[in-house]
Amino acid sequence: MHDLKTGYQLPDLPYDFNALEPIISAEIMELHYTKHHKAYVTNLNVALEKYHEAETRNDIAAMIAHQSAIKFNGGGHINHSIFWTILTSPSEGGSRGPQGDLAKMIDRDFGTFDQFKEKLTTTTAAIQGSGWGWLGYNKGQKRLEIATCANQDPLSTQGLVPLLGVDVWEHAYYLQYKNVRPDYVKAIWQLFNWNNIEERFYKSII
Repeated sequence: MHDLKTGYQLPDLPYDFNALEPIISAEIMELHYTKHHKAYVTNLNVALEKYHEAETRNDIAAMIAHQSAIKFNGGGHINHSIFWTILTSPSEGGSRGPQGDLAKMIDRDFGTFDQFKEKLTTTTAAIQGSGWGWLGYNKGQKRLEIATCANQDPLSTQGLVPLLGVDVWEHAYYLQYKNVRPDYVKAIWQLFNWNNIEERFYKSII
């Protein structure tokens, strides 16, 4: 996703725009991917170029001024690059649920899978404004944690490794679910790609 000559690139979407229907419409997916994610990538590259120009001038004030754009657009790129890979078609998605060591740690840290699902759903649906709800792994504590991030802040800013995230910016659901965000958050469980989430988990505990 990164080339020194051309900057960061929009990653390939691992499925067609209509693959997540009826949970997420093809129209939403196309707009979300080709407009919103693409804009984060474009603006990240612009901000980085301006930052490096300021760096060559040793203009610290300008370098600081560009950091907010790098954080916002870089976070948007990171978050969406994860989001696309942890989703899959309903026929392959959330009905399976987590297995193996991840399932055991979810039971250990949250009581049961249903308790974990309820906590992540309610926490994410209750985010004020735009943001993300996450399941992350705390390497220091060797435990799973549920966390929320405002806007496009990446989960790494909270010291957690992202395993599963839900985008609750309105562009992710409003065309289909209108203002009923909880319905979207509940429905998206049918799309989670637990194979990918488990791979992230096993990499995080190494």
